[in-house]
Amino acid sequence: MKVVILAGGKGTRISEYTREIPKPMIRIGGKPILLHIIKLFQSYNFNEIIIAAGYKNQIIKNYFKSKKKFSKIKVINTGNKTMTGGRILRLKKYFKKNENFFMTYGDGVSNVNLKKLKKFHEAHKKYATVTAVRPPIRFGELNVGNKNEVKKFEEK
Repeated sequence: MKVVILAGGKGTRISEYTREIPKPMIRIGGKPILLHIIKLFQSYNFNEIIIAAGYKNQIIKNYFKSKKKFSKIKVINTGNKTMTGGRILRLKKYFKKNENFFMTYGDGVSNVNLKKLKKFHEAHKKYATVTAVRPPIRFGELNVGNKNEVKKFEEK
């Protein structure tokens, strides 16, 4: 099963880093975010990876071109201003009709069991399966009971 990683946006909310490099190339633990994502998919034997690049795409291309172990990875320039759906549409020629594929964002680091996710998707016979997280509350969460007493407080 192929993997599409959307890595084309400008990363404006983290612009102090993305003036020089695309957001997926920001390092975590000494390695680009993109590499962490790729290694997760490869650990489940999903090795056909297409990176839909855009903003500063040459940096991504150069990174993977210089590493033989990533020779199966395709980095496709899908345009600087292309939105999510447009990026996927521009990759259409790399897929057979009705071929399933994984899709994630270039900052979509997770610990999802991809074999279980694939099995779930195939069992339900839908067009798409989405995984998501409920992000933590930014400033903490207060659980108030019926009598306006604080029952629980969770720090951010």
